[in-house]
Amino acid sequence: MNQTYTYTPDEQAVWRLLFERQMAQLPGKASQAYLDGISATGFRADRIPDFEQDLNPRLQALTGWRVCGVEGLIPNREFFELMANRCFPATTWLRRRDQLDYLPEPDMFHDTFGHVPMLSNQAFCDFLEALSQIALHHIESEEAIAMISRLYWYTVEFGLIRESNELRIYGGGILSSVGETTYSLFSTEPRRVPYDVQTLLKTPYIIDHFQEQYFVIESYEQLYQSVPLIEATLEELLIINNV
Repeated sequence: MNQTYTYTPDEQAVWRLLFERQMAQLPGKASQAYLDGISATGFRADRIPDFEQDLNPRLQALTGWRVCGVEGLIPNREFFELMANRCFPATTWLRRRDQLDYLPEPDMFHDTFGHVPMLSNQAFCDFLEALSQIALHHIESEEAIAMISRLYWYTVEFGLIRESNELRIYGGGILSSVGETTYSLFSTEPRRVPYDVQTLLKTPYIIDHFQEQYFVIESYEQLYQSVPLIEATLEELLIINNV
């Protein structure tokens, strides 16, 4: 997983196009922690970041985390084991030019541009690590993993945060999407509701179109501090469901 990947000139051009398109609209929409992370991780338009040479030395100095390259979607156990050991699994293949706006599964732009800058925030990283440890404890339970996946989806992938009384984006699924970046904040269609652990664990998510609701946190510390409640609520729901 630690090998270096070589990207073609056309892939570098696709990265630049995607990077510049998103960076043109994220100021005033993305969380400040994410924007700070873009700088802290050294992201550039003219070069796809090398995990080992570019990202990992910076991340390890900031939060003790690193990025591990994977070829695509990986099994739940491997996914959570990596993150419980402070290693974020990031896909290494990049979308083609005819896939700029939609992909059926995450590519490296989603994983790297969307998620890696947030790995410079310690409270967010601590939340990921703790959530992954809970998942590993319940890894044999499909019901438990389904509930944890819902919480992960509505926070790490599609979460919003309130900063200076304004809504901002921290979820990588939104940050890497040119359409959902604007939709999540300004459309009148979706609901935007406060972060609530029990509701999150029970709420199915959408994978084939924009979200119908977004959950709003007040701080990254709130996420991390909710970990004991996540664990307790999960146990209660499993008992109620006779799992």
